[in-house]
Amino acid sequence: MKFSTREDIEAPVEAVFDMLCDFERFERSAMRRGAEVQRMDDLRVPGVGMTWRAAFNFRGKKRELELEMVTLDRPNEMVLESMSPGLIGQMSFEMMALARNRTRLLVQLELKPLTLSARLLVQSFKLAKTSLTRKYKARVADYAKGMEERYARGG
Repeated sequence: MKFSTREDIEAPVEAVFDMLCDFERFERSAMRRGAEVQRMDDLRVPGVGMTWRAAFNFRGKKRELELEMVTLDRPNEMVLESMSPGLIGQMSFEMMALARNRTRLLVQLELKPLTLSARLLVQSFKLAKTSLTRKYKARVADYAKGMEERYARGG
């Protein structure tokens, strides 16, 4: 199952890439929403091999996943792969400079079930694809708007 959307952001491609590499901000955001997040690598700068372990509640059940940075091509692309019992996922971020202060961000998420129970979960997502796609696009749009605001404030 795939989700995809794109947003144009009023900020240079390097600034958009840097904001996407603010992993501590993502970690804090996930923890504020009740997830447990633990960084597993000891890299000092963003790069391939960064890994996290996370646990969170979803649909009344505790879910655990491992997340790994598999591609980091500054300032063009970032790809994260996730692995949880029965389900693998890949999230990619592609940036393209449209102008000096305008960047197009393409965000894609693909989920692949590995077990029967994961297939049932993904099948339920497919039944709700329209509403999930709308929520996905709204979430990415909100994040892009926040990036524009952060850039305009200088931080």
